[in-house]
Amino acid sequence: VQLQASGGGLVQAGGSLDLSCAASSRTFNSFAMGWFRQAPGKEREFVAAISWSGGNTYYADSVKGRFTISRVYNKNTMHLQMNTLKPEDTAVYYCAVRVGAQADSASSLEYEYDYWGQGTQVTVSS
Repeated sequence: VQLQASGGGLVQAGGSLDLSCAASSRTFNSFAMGWFRQAPGKEREFVAAISWSGGNTYYADSVKGRFTISRVYNKNTMHLQMNTLKPEDTAVYYCAVRVGAQADSASSLEYEYDYWGQGTQVTVSS
């Protein structure tokens, strides 16, 4: 499975970005997916996850109410709509997939993810 993340960039605080993650696999519909991020000098952390059914989502407390994760099945794509961005959201954002997850499983556990994209940089200026 190959993942291609895109949509990052430089934005002012309070602004918005829409990240995309395109998956190469034809079995995209059976993958649970997630977004993680890594800020300079910090460990990678969980941001948001969505089940392969699309019926369950899970967010880190730091982004709840500001970020929305979604998926477009006929385009093998996952999105992360990020609103009201803050300087502390600055990081490299990574998308990842879980193979063989339960239909409504959305996980924040990094070790449960099997494939990772290359990351896209998000920089929020104050």
